[in-house]
Amino acid sequence: MEQDIIDNYKNNAGLAAQEAARYKKLANTYSFLRLGVFALIVIAIYLGVVNDNFTIVAVSFIILLFCFAWLVSRQSAYEQKMKYFNDLKKINENEIASILTRDNLYNNGAGFASEKHFYTADLDIFGPSSLFQLVNRAATALGNTKLKDWLSVPANKETIVDRQDAAKEIAGKNQWKLELQTLLLFANNADANQLQSLFNYLHTPLNLPNEKWLVRYIKVAPYLLVIMVIAGYFLPVFKLIALIIAIMNLTIITAKGSYIVKSSFIADKISKVLAGYAIVFNQIENEEWHSAYNAALVKTIKEKQTSKNIEELSKLINKLSYSIIMIVGFVLNVFSLWALKQIIAIENWKRDNHENLEDAFDVIAEFEALSSFAGLQVNYPDWAIPQIAASEAYTLTAKAIGHPLINSKNRVPNDYELTDTYKIDIITGSNMAGKSTFLRTIGINTVLALCGAPVCAASMQVSVMTMVSYMRIKDSLNESTSTFKAELDRLQMLLAAVGHEHKVFFLIDEMLRGTNSVDKYRGSKAVIEQLIAKNAVGMVATHDLQIARLEEQYPDYVRNFYFDIQVKNGEMLFDYKMKQGECKTFNATLLLKQIGIEVKLD
Repeated sequence: MEQDIIDNYKNNAGLAAQEAARYKKLANTYSFLRLGVFALIVIAIYLGVVNDNFTIVAVSFIILLFCFAWLVSRQSAYEQKMKYFNDLKKINENEIASILTRDNLYNNGAGFASEKHFYTADLDIFGPSSLFQLVNRAATALGNTKLKDWLSVPANKETIVDRQDAAKEIAGKNQWKLELQTLLLFANNADANQLQSLFNYLHTPLNLPNEKWLVRYIKVAPYLLVIMVIAGYFLPVFKLIALIIAIMNLTIITAKGSYIVKSSFIADKISKVLAGYAIVFNQIENEEWHSAYNAALVKTIKEKQTSKNIEELSKLINKLSYSIIMIVGFVLNVFSLWALKQIIAIENWKRDNHENLEDAFDVIAEFEALSSFAGLQVNYPDWAIPQIAASEAYTLTAKAIGHPLINSKNRVPNDYELTDTYKIDIITGSNMAGKSTFLRTIGINTVLALCGAPVCAASMQVSVMTMVSYMRIKDSLNESTSTFKAELDRLQMLLAAVGHEHKVFFLIDEMLRGTNSVDKYRGSKAVIEQLIAKNAVGMVATHDLQIARLEEQYPDYVRNFYFDIQVKNGEMLFDYKMKQGECKTFNATLLLKQIGIEVKLD
């Protein structure tokens, strides 16, 4: 199955490479033709000068100039096609790398990491080799933030189910998904403030003085000057009037120069970006959607004709750039005050559309996040779509659940069952036997389930709950915090969450490591008893067998599970399978013996 998926991506990448090579060849051909046309222009000018015939120069120049411009446009179109197929190749190769090595060309979310979050640091949600690195297919800053938000806070049941349906529909349109990623690749690794700069520009009016008077004059200026030029052919006095009008137009352009420069500078930076997003919106709008979630997203941009409007703004900005071209800009500004005309058109567009644009870009962010979940369904078809339970108590059951960040060849799945009840599970076992990995397996899959993504399991049922972890406790030199103080702070956060958050499911790995064994046991026991008193639910992994005795004291609330080892011929063998009961075999003595330290048994 996995090889079939990889082969499909390889085939896509190969076809994209062929198309990129074809368009590169076409672009090079038209580049060569441009040189030929330029040479013909030089020859035409030479012949006109030699023969003292201005007509040859004028006619040849105009015809060849149009040919040159057409060749430039065609070459540009072929170069864009070449870039598209090169990017499509990268996208398909990235999927292969993600499956085989967990590499990803997209952001790994390191900037979102927080040691103070309920679970993201302990469960490897953000950063290198993280869940975010595995899942993320968002190129835009808004898409990355959207995915971060979904992974950081559980959604309600209705939203989760809607996202599941939406991601499933996108997974069924995998070629469309890959094309969307290709069209958005230009935004990957771009300035994180790129879109915010665009929004600021659209919300900031230029406040051009005498704009209403200028609008009226710009409408008649081209006709007025042309009429004077034609009339001047018959009566010389009109030539003077035409000259005066031309000078007046240039004077107006010069007087408004600071506004033109200011608007042109900002607009030029966002022109290509807007053109790229216009194509993206068009890609989304033109696809047929059946899931309620996707259909609602597309409806918001279709009703506002987002792709059409953004394309219009891009064209206006592109037209404004004509005024920068020396000779062309001079002629356009003399006859029609071109730069001012485009600036005023852009300002009118901003007034009519700026309020709708941020909502429209949020639709792209939603599709990027949903496409990230869809990618998991495509790349790992054996992963399950979890059922969201509506139980009054806690439900978290799973068959063959494994850690998604461990390669499938090394991953050892386990079963777990917690059905509409309140329990605390004590998990004992040897070092390296799999306790911590199992806690993270449950935690990271629950995070996936509660944001609408598939999970690394044969099946899973889970109620909406808030994960809180106590696993990787670190001291902090910057905050003058010892390990024990850091543990107390985390415990305080956990207990506060149990009292205030909705359905907290906690994951505790070796409590109170920063103190002596006696205090460690007493403190751990006291914490668990307080959690029982609060009807809290979760798991506690520990080496301390005395903690397992709590099952005898609270038989209806505490359950014991363990991971063990087998020792054969002095070698430790781990099966990483969780079993019911408490662990009887530990490996510290054997490990010490292997490094030359004999432990005397009392």
